Amino acid sequence: MALPAPHSVTPAAEVDSRLRGSVDDWLAFLGGRSVEVARLLGARPEEQDRAGYRHTLREISQQPLTWLETAEGVPARLPAIAAALAHVTGEGQPGTIVFTGSGSSLYAGECLSPALQAKLRVPVHAVAAGEVLTHPSGWLPPAGPCLLVSLARSGNSPESCGVLDSLRDSEVRHLVITCNGAGRLATSYNDDPRVTTVVLNDKTCDRSLVMTSSFTNMVLAGQILGQARDAAGYRARGATLARLGAELLLRYADPLARLARAEYRSAVYLGSGCRYGSARESALKMLEMTAGEVTTFPETYLGLRHGPMAAVDQGALVVCFLSADPVVRAFEVDLIRELDRKKLGAAKVIVGHDVPADLGGSGDLVVDLPGLEAVSDEAAPVLDVLVGQLLAFFRCLTIGLRPDMPSDDGVISRVVEDFAIHRRA
Repeated sequence: MALPAPHSVTPAAEVDSRLRGSVDDWLAFLGGRSVEVARLLGARPEEQDRAGYRHTLREISQQPLTWLETAEGVPARLPAIAAALAHVTGEGQPGTIVFTGSGSSLYAGECLSPALQAKLRVPVHAVAAGEVLTHPSGWLPPAGPCLLVSLARSGNSPESCGVLDSLRDSEVRHLVITCNGAGRLATSYNDDPRVTTVVLNDKTCDRSLVMTSSFTNMVLAGQILGQARDAAGYRARGATLARLGAELLLRYADPLARLARAEYRSAVYLGSGCRYGSARESALKMLEMTAGEVTTFPETYLGLRHGPMAAVDQGALVVCFLSADPVVRAFEVDLIRELDRKKLGAAKVIVGHDVPADLGGSGDLVVDLPGLEAVSDEAAPVLDVLVGQLLAFFRCLTIGLRPDMPSDDGVISRVVEDFAIHRRA
């Protein structure tokens, strides 16, 4: 399958101007460049609701605008964030930062942890909220200061408050990043000086079942921990990411839609470092939006050789998030060429900048983003995941499901239903 070339690059000044307008104006502009988006937006709102894509399409497409808002709004909370961060980075015994969340919120922490550890020079890792509830001594540091960063779209899932409540009597300091100012996580701890809360713009609190805007904005908000002394640099990076995200939508929405309709039964997502978090989240998006019809798994490039390559058959789509680091990229390119040599995979999507010309075949799609190297791998996950969201969204429509609620049988829901929180004596 030969894929048509994407649209030419839109002048940066025009993109910047469009990103300062309303979401509706941006969608109209995007629809003028994308046949697929225009077709979907051309239906009346009630028809979009019946087809079940109105919220998801809007929430995926609005992300560059929301990134600008997050990058400009989060620094207002810097004094409180810096105070929480000083608990583990100040003088004396160094502490540990633990990101926690469930599902996509956990993967957001995985997108942040490696770069923050390298930058802050303290241990940083991500742990599922459920694991903190069931095995706290196995996952939280046994000694020293700890900053627990809770990431949550709604802040209403059982684990969200369960984890924080279980640690109220400890010396753990808490930072909450949430998209829902009315959620339990945002409202239940206002009088506790050990809890700092950052609430993002309400537009990021997705109405769709799957997390899209909420995920990328929580990742972007979390990056402030590595730039607490450089608010101007943080804002500038957010503006660059917004411009790159807009260009990705304008140029690649149609090619990604066409590839999403191709013949494949499974999807494999590859990433290294922070971008392994991208792979985890992108795999989940495809799994959720296809109600499991497309089986998925994420893996690191070097990990794929150790058994999982057996699942990369002729029915597998392979999505490759390609590092800008020359040493990391060398390992990744070797693995991609090994897949080609072994004739594994139905097609590839390669996301990066200055991708070697021979790395993508005739049926592959190279999502080339000039300027991606300027923000480095640590900021790239929000762009990677945008590609994963678009592939999952268009695949969902292709197989006749409703992206706003792909799980018609109620197997999964927007907020996990309440369950008992059991306490240790």
